[in-house]
Amino acid sequence: MDGVHDLGGCEGFGPIAVTHEDPAFPEDWEGRMYALSQNVGGADWSIDWFRHMVELLPPQAYLTIPYFEKWCLTALSGMVNSGVFTVEEVLAGSSAKEPAEVPEAHSVEDVLVAVKAKCTDFSRPVADAPRFAPGDPVRTAKHGHAGHTRLPGYARDRVGEVLTSHGAHVLPDAMWRGVEEAKPLYTVRFTAQELWGPDASAADTVMIDLWEPYLEPL
Repeated sequence: MDGVHDLGGCEGFGPIAVTHEDPAFPEDWEGRMYALSQNVGGADWSIDWFRHMVELLPPQAYLTIPYFEKWCLTALSGMVNSGVFTVEEVLAGSSAKEPAEVPEAHSVEDVLVAVKAKCTDFSRPVADAPRFAPGDPVRTAKHGHAGHTRLPGYARDRVGEVLTSHGAHVLPDAMWRGVEEAKPLYTVRFTAQELWGPDASAADTVMIDLWEPYLEPL
């Protein structure tokens, strides 16, 4: 989706301070939000639909609120959209529905095992052979489109080289609409100068996983 939500390659936001001592969740509510995200959702939800919902946040909210607060707003919007509860119930902080039975609490170890077992395989078989092979030069699409896409703005209309073919995987550009469409997926290597201009390091490269519809042969 074109908008402020595509921040890759943008300048002016300052450095990102990262240390190995940083806790996984600086605030307790962030860990709780992550745990809730693994256990709530409608039958019509997918990871691409969730990402698209995040991209629908107003720009002023997206640029100013913490990461997991975005998840919270997205989950609330999704639950309302799926009919789990209403906007009025959200604002009231309670539901008129009968509460569901509270499941038995699990240990952290049990939760980690369950999360690892839940990992989804998005690879799919397709009849057509991949259009590109490792070593092929390609150019990415010049324009984006309405809805969700995994082709970042900074990598559009750029020339790269196919590094690896990963078989066919679900295309995010269709999956956010609930349409499961498999397309070949590749890792494409770009020089830093191709992406960022001549002032970038000539020794650096960037690898991006891109679906076949994003690519054209040279």
